[in-house]
Amino acid sequence: MTRQKVGLTLFGIAALWAILWGLVGSVFANEAYHLTRAEVDQTMWAPNGPWLPIWGLVGVPVGALVAGFGMLLYSGAAGATVWKYGVAMLAGLVVGVAGMFPAHIPPLFGLGGSLILACFLGILWFWAKERRALSNSSATAADLRMAGYVFLVIGAWFTCGSLAEPFLPALEGGDPDSPLHIMIFFVLGWIFLFISQCKVRAQKENPAGV
Repeated sequence: MTRQKVGLTLFGIAALWAILWGLVGSVFANEAYHLTRAEVDQTMWAPNGPWLPIWGLVGVPVGALVAGFGMLLYSGAAGATVWKYGVAMLAGLVVGVAGMFPAHIPPLFGLGGSLILACFLGILWFWAKERRALSNSSATAADLRMAGYVFLVIGAWFTCGSLAEPFLPALEGGDPDSPLHIMIFFVLGWIFLFISQCKVRAQKENPAGV
């Protein structure tokens, strides 16, 4: 089997894996919404049981990592590049999981948010320089990509606020807000990035139509 076929197979398996685990998560979310904590503790979804952590760690995170690995193989990337990606992404996943501290550490949380914002501003800076040299479909694709970045950073901003609130004594006792607005921002961000990629692909397949 060629590297391309191996990569495509890995991508397909990873995509199916992530989708199935996502559907399993939807079942849990539905149960958790309608059941009390005591009732959930009597199910396989008990927070102190093994199933929920397994779902959180090996579901979409592992699927995303393997999907990226597979697409690198499919794209024809050099072997060294593929393995560097695999090692780097696995290390990032391990570091991220290690950050699941039982106690909230505000300085680290603030530092992470600051790094996200700094990277976002840096991306926009380099994006603007790249955008000046583009026109027509290439410029449209770049504009769509920028819109995706904006919505993703807005989603990250509201996520930080929503996740930190339970750990802030000054805000205890308030009614929790639904995170639906966060999901909307993330969905918009990914949609714009997807459309941007489709635009790039269409341009490469039909450069004369630009």
